[in-house]
Amino acid sequence: MPNIKIFSGSSHQDLSQKIADRLGLELGKVVTKKFSNQETCVEIGESVRGEDVYIVQSGCGEINDNLMELLIMINACKIASASRVTAVIPCFPYARQDKKDKSRAPISAKLVANMLSVAGADHIITMDLHASQIQGFFDIPVDNLYAEPAVLKWIKENITEWKNCTIVSPDAGGAKRVTSIADRLNVDFALIHKERKKANEVDRMVLVGDVKDRVAILVDDMADTCGTICHAADKLLSAGATKVYAILTHGIFSGPAISRINNACFEAVVVTNTIPQEDKMKHCPKIQSSGAAWVMESTLKQSQSAQNNTSAVKDAGEYFGISPILHMRE
Repeated sequence: MPNIKIFSGSSHQDLSQKIADRLGLELGKVVTKKFSNQETCVEIGESVRGEDVYIVQSGCGEINDNLMELLIMINACKIASASRVTAVIPCFPYARQDKKDKSRAPISAKLVANMLSVAGADHIITMDLHASQIQGFFDIPVDNLYAEPAVLKWIKENITEWKNCTIVSPDAGGAKRVTSIADRLNVDFALIHKERKKANEVDRMVLVGDVKDRVAILVDDMADTCGTICHAADKLLSAGATKVYAILTHGIFSGPAISRINNACFEAVVVTNTIPQEDKMKHCPKIQSSGAAWVMESTLKQSQSAQNNTSAVKDAGEYFGISPILHMRE
């Protein structure tokens, strides 16, 4: 594809390479290093003058370092006379800090949006934002890709009893997501109301809905320490569910997450590869990872050809015919 250059940050080079391979392009040359005082240094190794530049950097791993690296890469390309710079951020950093929920709390997601814009980003491509209102933090175009068709496809292909299932949200915030999936499958939905004493620590859970003698499928946008989904799985099993699955877009899996999943009652925990999962899958056989590169390729192509996002994603899905994948919700 002419006039496109793709550069990879340090966070997820495997995903960047898969996107480039699907587009038939080579990753652009870039050298990232740190000075002895831990300052990040980025050197773009080829001309980007007049080019449409895409920089792939996910909000995972050393998040603060990777975010700073992304900002520097955007600015380096912008001042090198790139025609347009698009930040491809599969997992948006600080997405959970999206509102002022108590006195003197920061809205860090808005701060990240401001930094990306000031650095010179002209366009943002991300996946399954924790809060859709984050799109409104930007004054530049934001493409937010969703996992709903991927969830439907995986359920129908991998759960034989899917017609006798209940789609469950582990919190009230995901109610819209699970009701949409349940409507498409023509099954019931449920949600779990949770109360937290502090971040990453659930105090109490209440199940709203019926899962007795049914397969329960937990659907959420992300899981971090996995306390919520593991407690939710126990709650569903005690409420009479025959099996429990979890389908997530972003598998952060920090701290005790892996041991919790290993000890939990899940049949499988399915995540996309917006975050590298290879090491985690070695330590937890219940985790299954799926490809997200093709949808980014589709979005990059339609971004170039100015085609409708939805039709581009649909065409790509029919062409590749792969399971758990993402798409853009109209």
